[in-house]
Amino acid sequence: QVHLLESGGGLVQSGGSLRLSCKASTRTSSSTTMGWFRQAPGKEREFVGAVRWNGGHTYYGDSVKGRFTVSRDSAQDTVYLQMNSLKPEDTAVYYCAARFSTRIIVSAIHLATQYAYWGQGTQVTVSS
Repeated sequence: QVHLLESGGGLVQSGGSLRLSCKASTRTSSSTTMGWFRQAPGKEREFVGAVRWNGGHTYYGDSVKGRFTVSRDSAQDTVYLQMNSLKPEDTAVYYCAARFSTRIIVSAIHLATQYAYWGQGTQVTVSS
């Protein structure tokens, strides 16, 4: 059974930075896509960003473009989310998501239904 182990959440002041990590318990390959979603209380799950292992192409949700960076370490089967210039509205539970078996359709990379595996979630709280 595949597991995604997240770490790095916490409390930070507005304007600060945090880095989240997510390590897969299975070996990744060129077919892998891993990414991040978030969900605030009373809101729907929102696409944050993702990276395709094949070529390292990255994709972002509009609300985080220019502030957040998704990256991967293929050798460590790990995806990262570097969050800079954090705002109180970034407060949410952040979930790591992964797809391993077949390459994702780029136009659907923002859809939660495209990911078969999910982490347990890590809380990020940004104080004003």
